[in-house]
Amino acid sequence: MEPKFILTLDGYLRIGYVRMHKDLLLPKDTCIGGGYWEVDHVSNRLLLSRRSYDYGKPKWTLVTGNLYVPKEYRGMRIEYEGDSLMDYCNVSDEFEISYY
Repeated sequence: MEPKFILTLDGYLRIGYVRMHKDLLLPKDTCIGGGYWEVDHVSNRLLLSRRSYDYGKPKWTLVTGNLYVPKEYRGMRIEYEGDSLMDYCNVSDEFEISYY
């Protein structure tokens, strides 16, 4: 089990400890990328990184409207860092975040 996340076309960030990224999908979800995560407790950040082998890096530009994040991460700054500087996304600044 590894700390993985996926991003859905409906704007849901699904996070968990799973074997495969697809284990985070719910029925009718369309995955638009994923990767790995960790929590930096010192700086109160949720750090997203890398990419899913099956779904690729998150396609942030396909998310329209709110980004839905699990309520356990409320108040944390969320950042994504991919394989290059071009992949960086300050998620907290780019999206209006709602918690579920």
